[in-house]
Amino acid sequence: MSLTAEKRAVETGDAVTIAEGLSERIGAGAARADAEDRFVAENYGLLKDAGLVEAGVPAELGGGGAEVRELAGMLRVLGRACGSTALAFSMHTHQVAIPAWRWRHQKIAAVEPLLRRVAAERIVLLSSGGSDWIAGSGTAVRVEGGYRVSGRKVFTSGAEAGDLLMTGAVLEEGGERFVLHFGAPMKAKEVRVEDTWHTLGMRGTGSHDVVIDGLFVPEAGVALKRKAGEWHPLFQIIATTAFPLVYAAYLGVADRAREIALGLARKRAMTPDLRSLVGRMETELRGAEIAHGAMLAAVERNAPSADSVNEVMMAKTLVADHAIRAVELAMELAGGAGFYRAAGLERCFRDIQGARYHPMQKGAQAQYAGALALGEPVATVF
Repeated sequence: MSLTAEKRAVETGDAVTIAEGLSERIGAGAARADAEDRFVAENYGLLKDAGLVEAGVPAELGGGGAEVRELAGMLRVLGRACGSTALAFSMHTHQVAIPAWRWRHQKIAAVEPLLRRVAAERIVLLSSGGSDWIAGSGTAVRVEGGYRVSGRKVFTSGAEAGDLLMTGAVLEEGGERFVLHFGAPMKAKEVRVEDTWHTLGMRGTGSHDVVIDGLFVPEAGVALKRKAGEWHPLFQIIATTAFPLVYAAYLGVADRAREIALGLARKRAMTPDLRSLVGRMETELRGAEIAHGAMLAAVERNAPSADSVNEVMMAKTLVADHAIRAVELAMELAGGAGFYRAAGLERCFRDIQGARYHPMQKGAQAQYAGALALGEPVATVF
């Protein structure tokens, strides 16, 4: 895409077109980031400059106005170029999409300042993922005017580029446990990033631990207080909205594996067995696409609930299973050539494994689906 075309895409707010225009530059450093366990900082600079940081902010608040389907398309395109960039950026993207949904559909005025900051200042939001799932983590102690919080937040993708960590801490009060949700400024002296992300795949996400040590959070800075270990309506919004975005990144990784494998296969003498491998790979990838479409459909019903969580989580399991299998078949199709790092296929194979680990993982997801089918409560199934 020419600079003129890219500028036109930014002005029209087409996040997918912008991502396509960035793909070559986004992909250029992917192999090096993987080889060196190095965060894809340069790519975040490109995303900021292109206006994708604010893509999901409603237009009336200064953003691009993209909703979940468009944002998912953007992340899938980025995933083809660099899985690490797409996955890390999906964490920021869903942290914008959630308050944007609440602004559009619940008219929650409290989210407006954050969304305007994202649009005006292009701040990057971080998610600590599994650390702040339903049970919560960390500790909060009530002090005058607010709380003193501490904790270790793992899997904080994009930690080095983040401005605000959307996180929580557990408060024990009156014999009960509550989770307080708040934003932790990454530049606060009580917040630090520890270099812990040395992994099988998605090596460029920079998903290091973030350690919070005695950060003061004023009472007014607490966005939500909920009972620990139980689903809350806000988490139904989070689960319904976030995972179609996160798993779009993995679809992009599978797309790239397919592309590489087909290129290598065309250099080989075609046989019935090879042709069958191509067909099986295509079928698995289509299965992942269909399941992801079900995730998007659940979002677009705009009715977050236990049922929408179930629909998204069942489809998430299917996306992961089919995408992982598609990449495995791509490796088989490519033959020995795919085993070399230079081909880029083995990186896809390693990166796609991350799809196994986001909540709810298979066991919890199956329990949740089973409980709903049986008419049993799911408030504590996660």
